[in-house]
Amino acid sequence: MSRPLGAVIGRYPSSDGSTQIDGIIKRNRKCRDLAFLVVFVAFWVAMIVNSSFGFNQGNPLRLTYGLDYKGNVCGDKHAHPNLRELELTYWVNPNQVYLSGSKNSQFKLANARSICLLDCPRPTDDGLNWVCDYPEGDIRISMDDWIDRNYDYYEFLTPEMRNSSLQLQGPCYPVIFPSVNVHWRCEFVARASNASLRHWQVMGGLNIDEDIIIDKTIHKSVNARSSVLKRYVADIGKSWPVLIVCGGLLPLFLSVIWLLMIRHLVAAMPWVTVALFNVLIVSVTMFYYLKAGWIGNDAISPVIGPPDPYYHVFGRELNHIRAVAILMTLIMVVSVLTSIAIARRILMATSVLKVAAKVIGEVQALIIFPVIPYAMLAIFYMFWLSAALHLFSSGQIVQNNCDNSNCCAFDLVSKRVNCDRCCGYGVRYTPHIAIAIFFHLFGCYWATQFFIASSATVIAGSVASYYWARGDASPEIPFLPVFGSMKRLARYSLGSVALGSLVVSFVESIRFLLESIRRKLKVTDITPDGWIGKVLHHSSGFCLRCVEWTIKSINRNAYIMIAITGKSFCRASGIATELIMNNILRIGKVNVIGDIILFLGKLCVSLSSAVFAFLMLDTHKYRSSHNKISSPLFPVVVCWGLGYVVATLFFAVVEMSIDTIILSFCQDSEEHQGTAQYAPPLLMETLNDQNEMQRLTQ
Repeated sequence: MSRPLGAVIGRYPSSDGSTQIDGIIKRNRKCRDLAFLVVFVAFWVAMIVNSSFGFNQGNPLRLTYGLDYKGNVCGDKHAHPNLRELELTYWVNPNQVYLSGSKNSQFKLANARSICLLDCPRPTDDGLNWVCDYPEGDIRISMDDWIDRNYDYYEFLTPEMRNSSLQLQGPCYPVIFPSVNVHWRCEFVARASNASLRHWQVMGGLNIDEDIIIDKTIHKSVNARSSVLKRYVADIGKSWPVLIVCGGLLPLFLSVIWLLMIRHLVAAMPWVTVALFNVLIVSVTMFYYLKAGWIGNDAISPVIGPPDPYYHVFGRELNHIRAVAILMTLIMVVSVLTSIAIARRILMATSVLKVAAKVIGEVQALIIFPVIPYAMLAIFYMFWLSAALHLFSSGQIVQNNCDNSNCCAFDLVSKRVNCDRCCGYGVRYTPHIAIAIFFHLFGCYWATQFFIASSATVIAGSVASYYWARGDASPEIPFLPVFGSMKRLARYSLGSVALGSLVVSFVESIRFLLESIRRKLKVTDITPDGWIGKVLHHSSGFCLRCVEWTIKSINRNAYIMIAITGKSFCRASGIATELIMNNILRIGKVNVIGDIILFLGKLCVSLSSAVFAFLMLDTHKYRSSHNKISSPLFPVVVCWGLGYVVATLFFAVVEMSIDTIILSFCQDSEEHQGTAQYAPPLLMETLNDQNEMQRLTQ
């Protein structure tokens, strides 16, 4: 057994036997784990360099909009010509679209001639509409006039240009097929207009292929996995007001309200938390059912604007929403049954929460303190999200290599048909972009864990000051315990916190990578032979989760001992583990029930964020026109996650208060033959109650 902590954090005797009144929790302190603090600072420098690459090479517009025949991103006001509000990609040559979908052709849709438009053109019933290239050269009309003329200046063409247009080589192309705006791509409907086709044939135009391939080709490109992932990431950028309100401000307000209710209505809070959790998880599940189309007629649709009544489009996003709805149904059933099972244990949680409520009442600055790490995390997340959008869209726009004979087009500047370098454009990603994105994600998780750990350590130091001074306003307690604890953290223990957060982040990253490998093996039907291999294959994920949970639990108690003793992370972990093992029967049940109630409270805050995110995303702003999101799935999940992080920061006040008080009480009891000497009168008033004491010690 290590030496008594009372000699470190309480009043300790001097060499002559007299009692010294020196600052508690201030003795024998020095900087710990400095090497890991240097690593953390170096990692931040690398994060900034990595992000600067994204800001230099990326353009978030690429995640949503396509490229035109000049290599411009649709909707880019800095392009030449100015493409602001021209956000839709339209493939002008239907034969190229057909050719790209043919099995025997090497021609790809990315090389088909495309242009950026304000809306999808539709054929007329009494003539032939045209879509012409951007006006330049001898076509002396402005872009605004070109838009007002519905992209048609066929009447201004020379005989040579008209003949080239009839050969589907531009600069004007006929509108034969109707098209629908599907995720800012004009998707052809394989139903040619008879009137337009007849006019085209009368004019002597080239034969146009009519087949359902022309429909499926564009839809296959729009519905590709990479395209769906890009839209999901773009949805997060478009819904930034929702993230601020539902992922930042709302959980801040709800968390403060929850802490105040713990302070004044502690007896009712466990029951309120369990009931509210059940209501919220049912509400979130019902919202997913609505968006899946299983309740009502509000299913998500890939079509932007008025749909074609004779053309129905389905996207991967709808399948994903339905899969999540099924998953939420299972989670809802398990959660409701679990909440019913723990109903008999809620009284035990009430007694534990009373201890934390009394501490919060004495050290009232604890309620306000989480605002500081909250503000830091908010600034970090805004920078990180902006950098993530640029990183995910980073790359260089280059012209593709293709069969030039299939992409010949009239050049208005050179005044001739050009078959050289007429291929389409694409984004060429750098080879290390995947590593850069993973590094960015890892940095976000490490920084989040670091801020949470720092906040927990400050709270533990404040509560420990309160406990080991017997709850009195004695000279040992700083005038402001919270600021005193912050000072000790910044001066001595940032390296230890960096190490603890790195351990959690590393284990979580390993679990994520192994889980990805397991899923790929499952998709490719590569599973181990034999029952032993199958058991190991299926149990590996569960074991990793157990390891992750154990490390997080050890870290939390290690932060308490760091705040109390000022030891290094490894040494503090050893002290905390030894103390817990010696008192496992005393504190185990109490901690488990208390942690469950706090976990449900965090879920209540995060689920409330998800519900309000659904409501905000259901407004007209995000359902149509420029800001339409492809699916509410990612924005809601991000709001859910942000709400949980914010709740973790604030609920740590209660969580760390309970753990610090219990660990200090157990250590105090061990050092004084089962009778705590440093417990403050306000705490002993609760603990002396026979029923409360029995619950704590059983």
